[in-house]
Amino acid sequence: MSTSVATKRRAVTRSVPQAGALGAARPSGGAGTSREAVYAELCAALFSGFSRRDQRLKAEQYLHGLLTAQGRKSIRNIAAQIGGPAAEQSLHHFVSSSTWDWQPMRAALAQHLERNGCPQAWVVRPMPIPKAGEHSVGVDRRFDPERGQIFHGQQAFGVWFASDELSVPVNWRLFLPDPWVNDRTRRDRAEVPQEAGEETLEECAVAAALDTARWPEVTRKPVLLDIRGGAGRAALTRLAGAGVPVVARIGAGARLAIADRALPGFGAGPMSAVQILESLKGLRRPVSWVDTVAGVQTSRTSLATAVRVALPVPGGERMRPLVLVGEWDDPRRAPARVWISDLTNSPVGSLVRITKLGRRVERDFAEVGEEAGLRDFVGRSFRGWHRHITLASAAHAATIMSGGWEAGYGTGYAARRSAS
Repeated sequence: MSTSVATKRRAVTRSVPQAGALGAARPSGGAGTSREAVYAELCAALFSGFSRRDQRLKAEQYLHGLLTAQGRKSIRNIAAQIGGPAAEQSLHHFVSSSTWDWQPMRAALAQHLERNGCPQAWVVRPMPIPKAGEHSVGVDRRFDPERGQIFHGQQAFGVWFASDELSVPVNWRLFLPDPWVNDRTRRDRAEVPQEAGEETLEECAVAAALDTARWPEVTRKPVLLDIRGGAGRAALTRLAGAGVPVVARIGAGARLAIADRALPGFGAGPMSAVQILESLKGLRRPVSWVDTVAGVQTSRTSLATAVRVALPVPGGERMRPLVLVGEWDDPRRAPARVWISDLTNSPVGSLVRITKLGRRVERDFAEVGEEAGLRDFVGRSFRGWHRHITLASAAHAATIMSGGWEAGYGTGYAARRSAS
């Protein structure tokens, strides 16, 4: 680690109050105090649901450790910040063996973000988690499209509340491959609940969004997800049935029918999405959006168009109205990205700007989420994984809502881990 990064990390570490200081911080000016106030407010929002004081204390200790521990956020490294071996045993029980339910904490985090972050969409993002061993729940050999290679590990889907200013994961679903679904010994050893059954990766992603939509007092926003893997019709149907609006990335070859009588091609039957967009590229127009990937807000412009379409359905069924969105990086080439949405009354600019929130999530995951320990749970327990990642999501929220990452929190972390 370079001297400058280490210095910045220490500065952020000092800004986080010690465990047990819930409610002690009082705003009096200054960046450090602001971070302490964010931390205290988050603890109050998330941990007030615990009926036992010792559980509230353990939750705050774990969050404090996630924010201050160096390197991988294992329970051992977290415990080293607050008391060593005795604390390690206590925190291990709190995460892996205790009885508290993580769902109320996730719902509380979602409500906290709605009050303070004004999310514009829910972005469903896959998260591959490389693992060396065979016993972590859900571990298997699988393909990682981000890296274009086979890896050994777990696969999870996070639901991120996202806006132009920030993004935070609020809910998670761990994918269980067939060897885990059908192996009773494995399930019992990892304490996999009975209701966790067989599903495809796409079904797992959709289920994560639907689980989030069931929380009371959480306002539903458009769900942004990628359904290029296959069963797009089923995904759209499930979300529509739950009243959840969707903006979904689809493959260029997806078959659709033009639904606008005023456009050429209406009544011609199903065509590929790229054929429809190329035949109507004269309708393209400039769309402005804000790029945050470089660390500063930069205004950019794309060429885009939106066309009313419908999914082909068996005879006699009514076709569901949808809108097909194409975006071009190079006007002389085919569209670079193709999306479909049931927000048929939204302007094309609004739809394109929703799709760009995925870039915000990618940036925040790389800059903050990795450092917060989203992929760092060391253990075999299904419940332990869910409790750890819930608290790691809270650490991500504390960091990004206080602006801590701008002070160097997490800088270079992914690179250092990859090299280790």
